Amino acid sequence: MRSRSSSDASSQSATSETSDNHQIFVKLLNGETIPLTIPSSTTITTLRHLLSLRTSLPISSFRLQHAGKHLTTPSNLPSTLSSLSIPANNATIDVTSPIRGGMAPKKIRCTHKDCKEAAQRIVGDCSFCQGHFCGKHRMLEDHKCSGLEDCKKESHDRNADKLNSERTMVVKGI
Repeated sequence: MRSRSSSDASSQSATSETSDNHQIFVKLLNGETIPLTIPSSTTITTLRHLLSLRTSLPISSFRLQHAGKHLTTPSNLPSTLSSLSIPANNATIDVTSPIRGGMAPKKIRCTHKDCKEAAQRIVGDCSFCQGHFCGKHRMLEDHKCSGLEDCKKESHDRNADKLNSERTMVVKGI
């Protein structure tokens, strides 16, 4: 009789231990599935830390999702698996990447006075006055660049050096 009662007690304790635990499957971004057995009192934050250690991903780079709902934790209340109505057996939690978004980048406008046209990428950038210009004002003379004189002097010096290096010498007396 004692052996029966001890085996009954051990089976009852085993069932009570399993009822306190959740067996969940975590599906990662690469398709791999990780089986986990964790206590039902485990919070979402703890689960995220556990998965971060297991997968070597930073906590901020993934989100948890179950049955199409994101598992988020309110700042003042810790959410446990049981409080979020996640079934105790064979629940699948998906790891997803956070959605990046926001407004589209603002179009760069021509910096010439009174012009509202969009500036041209790369060719519309003036390296002398650091302005961004449309097709009509991209030339130095068209937008009256403050660095126009410097540009002309630089170009003149470059051309003079090139001509001097290519100059041929006439030998007299031959």
